[in-house]
Amino acid sequence: MSDLLVLSGILIVVIGFLLRLNPLLVVTIAALATGFAAGLDPVAVISAFGRAFNENRYVSIVWILLPVIGLLERYGLQNRARALIGQLKSATTGRLLLVYLLFRQVTAALGLTSVAGHPQTVRPIVAPMAEAAAEQQHGELDEPTREKVKAYSAATDNVGLFFGEDIFIAIGSILLMKGFLEQYGIILEPLDLSVWAIPTAIAAFLIHGTRLMLLDRRLAKNPSIVRAERSRGAPAQTPLDAVYPERLPQAGSRRARDERGEETR
Repeated sequence: MSDLLVLSGILIVVIGFLLRLNPLLVVTIAALATGFAAGLDPVAVISAFGRAFNENRYVSIVWILLPVIGLLERYGLQNRARALIGQLKSATTGRLLLVYLLFRQVTAALGLTSVAGHPQTVRPIVAPMAEAAAEQQHGELDEPTREKVKAYSAATDNVGLFFGEDIFIAIGSILLMKGFLEQYGIILEPLDLSVWAIPTAIAAFLIHGTRLMLLDRRLAKNPSIVRAERSRGAPAQTPLDAVYPERLPQAGSRRARDERGEETR
């Protein structure tokens, strides 16, 4: 019977989640109940909490990035990224993502897999810059085209990380393959596997790089890209205008009158 009492923590978790109570409180009570049911004293239970946190503390570091990125976005990180790329007249979506692909592969090959990623670079920086580059070259984008640019931004990060990290000898996938091959009597050093990952990474770069260059062509030929502002004769709004709205001509201003005069002429 005492063995079944140890499972009381599971029942507490189920009931707590069904009642929509605070998850942290529910899990804590369930852990305490499990420890006491197993015959542990309070000091041993608290020690188990501390030991588990100490052994897995690196997992919590990732969550620290989320509020930091949220604050940066709150204070205009995406707009600043758009403004930066808007100043580069020759920048295109394909070229920008190609540079990011190279950066992602090189850093992943050096073991720096956490330097970039979807939450810390793609969403707040890379995707807005790719959208701004497309708007800089082709005008305002419709929603499907905008989503396609975002998808290519995310895919570029995936390809760069996936095919770049295998070059690093201490990555988990290399160690997994080494252990698997040893079970069948094939002895290989991690360096041997890493060296043979280089041709694959180069091929992935060339293939995805070609897709990015073709993306520029498809964007240029896309008839659904909206150029409503330009077709109405109004000045096109650039990414800089989103950050500095005072750059836009105000009604009745001299700049607005001059632009209207040029249109009539």
